[in-house]
Amino acid sequence: MAEGKKLVIVESPTKMRSIQGYLGDGYEVLSSVGHIRDLADKKDIPAADKAAYGKYSIDIDNGFDPYYVVSDRKTKTVAELKRALKTADEVLLATDGDREGEAIAWHLLETLKPKVPVKRMVFHEITKDAIQAAIGNTRELDLALVDAQETRRILDRLYGWDVSPVLWYKVKTGLSAGRVQSAATRMIVERERERMAFVSAEYWDVAATAAGASAFGVRLVRVDGGQLARGTDFDDAGKLKKAVVVLDESKATALAQAVDAAGAGTVTKVEAKPGTRSPYAPFTTSTMQQEAGRKLSMSAKQAMSVAQRLYEKGFITYMRTDSVALSTQAVQAARSQAVALYGDNAVPLKPRVYKSKSKNAQEAHEAIRPSGDNFRKPASVSGELDREELRLYDLIWKRTVASQMSDAKYETTTVTLSVDAAGQNAEFTASGTVYTFKGFLEAYEEGRDEKRADADADSNQSLPAVAVGDELTMSDAEPKGHKTSPKPRFTEASLVKALEERGIGRPSTFASIIGTVIDRGYATKRGQALVPTWMAFSVVRLLEEHFTDLIDYDFTAALEDDLDAIATGEQKRVEWLKSFYFGSDEHTGLRQIVDNLGEIDARALNSTKITDTATLRFGKYGPYLEVIDPAKPDERGRIVNVPEELAPDELTAEKARELIDAPVAGDRVLGTNPENGREIVVKDGRYGPYVQENLPEEPVEADETTGEVIEKPKKKTAKKDAPKPRTGSLFRSMSVETVDLETALQLLSLPRVVGTDPETNDEITAQNGRYGPYLKKGTDSRSLESEQQIFDVTLEQALEIYKQPKYGAGSRRASSALAEFEADPVSGKPIRIRDGRFGAYVTDGETNVTIPRGQKPEDITFEIAVQMLADKRAKGPAPKRGAKKAPAKKTAAKKPAAKKAPAKKAAPKTDEEKAAARSAAAKKAAATRAANAAAKKAAAS
Repeated sequence: MAEGKKLVIVESPTKMRSIQGYLGDGYEVLSSVGHIRDLADKKDIPAADKAAYGKYSIDIDNGFDPYYVVSDRKTKTVAELKRALKTADEVLLATDGDREGEAIAWHLLETLKPKVPVKRMVFHEITKDAIQAAIGNTRELDLALVDAQETRRILDRLYGWDVSPVLWYKVKTGLSAGRVQSAATRMIVERERERMAFVSAEYWDVAATAAGASAFGVRLVRVDGGQLARGTDFDDAGKLKKAVVVLDESKATALAQAVDAAGAGTVTKVEAKPGTRSPYAPFTTSTMQQEAGRKLSMSAKQAMSVAQRLYEKGFITYMRTDSVALSTQAVQAARSQAVALYGDNAVPLKPRVYKSKSKNAQEAHEAIRPSGDNFRKPASVSGELDREELRLYDLIWKRTVASQMSDAKYETTTVTLSVDAAGQNAEFTASGTVYTFKGFLEAYEEGRDEKRADADADSNQSLPAVAVGDELTMSDAEPKGHKTSPKPRFTEASLVKALEERGIGRPSTFASIIGTVIDRGYATKRGQALVPTWMAFSVVRLLEEHFTDLIDYDFTAALEDDLDAIATGEQKRVEWLKSFYFGSDEHTGLRQIVDNLGEIDARALNSTKITDTATLRFGKYGPYLEVIDPAKPDERGRIVNVPEELAPDELTAEKARELIDAPVAGDRVLGTNPENGREIVVKDGRYGPYVQENLPEEPVEADETTGEVIEKPKKKTAKKDAPKPRTGSLFRSMSVETVDLETALQLLSLPRVVGTDPETNDEITAQNGRYGPYLKKGTDSRSLESEQQIFDVTLEQALEIYKQPKYGAGSRRASSALAEFEADPVSGKPIRIRDGRFGAYVTDGETNVTIPRGQKPEDITFEIAVQMLADKRAKGPAPKRGAKKAPAKKTAAKKPAAKKAPAKKAAPKTDEEKAAARSAAAKKAAATRAANAAAKKAAAS
């Protein structure tokens, strides 16, 4: 890097390339690839600091001082930044403008310790004008924003690390609790509880066809002046909330027959009401996630990933915002485009101004919109974007343009008819809406979530011109039965909306929170709906009973307000953390709650009573029913498997009885093995269906004189040495009900010997495993394409499969990549994402990197893939398994230390002292990691 250049540091490689083109030769733009530091792992903390920082990597007794280290994956990145810094005359920290971005900039400053001037550069769109304007309008680092982000990180560490272990011991290992995550899980579970408690009510009405100049549908609404019941008239217990007429099937059928017999009705009222609809505000992070879910079927995480790419490529403004404001230039761009596309009347006289409903809107200064002063139409950028990027850009573009357009104008006409139905006055109505001016609807109409009363909504139709007193023919009267329905389950879109309405969490974190809820197994997706698991019921029950305040919605929302107060400087970080952790007059601290938990009955916690004799229990291997025999209440109950696909609200008392009374498919006798005469049965076990060859029972000896059975002394046999019956799992294509004896014998014969490799003389076998069918030759295994190949594959075919390379571009699986990118800059080979035996991974044919848990293949961009491969190469090959560590040198025994006088409490550290202490701590951690790495290297050699 030449003398006099300015070093610009961003957090994304894509952002880096985009900005470099706008700044020219006087600047060098480098990427940190996200955060470079985080709270240390326990193993990275030097022995001298473990007493203070060892539990959380936070010194809770000294101002909640965090212990940060540069992650192993970022050492190379930091080294590159430091090299560039040596010849720079100025540093511009150009990370995102929210709290997260401010924290990344602060960590860069703390780690690099530049001796040249440092400025903070902030922008909200990546265009040439915006970047150059940001260069000329830099500022200092906002330490209040850094404090707010650091407080959030410390808060989440304390919450998660204190509460999660309770879940491990009482529910299941590997679970986690979190400030927002647990509240979101509780919302999903509470909705399912409402559905489980719901009692459906039945009501009937009559639909018919009325005809004058043309025919149209009508619906019965009143009988003898009494309002007919609708779904909204019943509560969740199936009881009426007000006095209405409830028809049963027989009464509705009689009315329908009477209407057909009358054959005519008289128009008693024609009411026309004008109305207007206003456009929706431009997208915030939350509303964008909701609409992407409704219209594009994207998960919140996927929507944010696609939006991130659009932003970094310069197509939209910053995507983490809860502001609905548009800049003057953006308003003008939207209005101009609306006029060009839809005419002069498409926009109102004055520009529309939107104000955020969120009191804490502070993440960015503008809504999500197309970047620049002239919006690019979706058709003009289709060649530069992939399919998902184009779909989301089109949605953002339409929403932004529509937000500045005119109101839509419509007129709704309602016609009421009266029919004399066998002496009863039956009133029918029909409604139709006609838009006299579509306005913003020419460009965009917002999607909507499922609602309970949708079945009762009048269908929009075109009505003929009629007048009061007109007589219309009535025909095709038909009774219609309806049942009330429970509240719909949350979708990702509706959950995001509910979280935002309650003020829980930040819109920018909703995607990762929902992702965690699903990844932890607290909810599964059925279509778009989020269905809670029984494990989630156990977790929420534990939190409600023992961590009541921490899972309270108002308390969780108040935490967000407090973090906002820290961000604005109104609240002090250390004082607030002390109050949260140690407690105050207003609330009990986390430390006190954890220290005074008392006994927790895990069995009761994981139990839900379904009937008087059946209890749903959640165990190590999932949910099951325990059925007690009333005649033997003290004996262990019978275990009945619960199908995985059965949602909690579907496990009713009737369904439980059905499962209990169902014939046990397991232990169905298929026949006997002709080779040894042993009985072959099929069973349905905890790990799936399988066939078993039963062992013969030992012959019984009887005393010839008395006829009594002679009991043989039991042999003491170790459990591992006891004879075990042969078993074989059913293939996925097989079922317990249809499997026959011939198939069972084939399964029991596995692994099947295919033949012998003539070159190596190794036996080749075909068998089924945890990850599917495969061939095995010594220690070398190859996947088969179908289960049937286990029985059909020949030796010649097997040898041909082994001739093909196992990994790399030449593999027979080369065409089955989940994603393909350009060539890796180091190896020069194309990068692919594949689905491997142990999960999805990134490869260039030479280096393989497993995609971390919690990340999906679709989230991996080319830049991320390049960085992952580079990090893996930098680590070098993994040490071989079984390598012995070098024996540690023995140290001389130390003499017992003399007792020291109690130390005086140190005075509070200044900010400069804390910074120096952190720097020294980071150096110690680096030295510790270096020593660990050296020990590993020595062990591997």
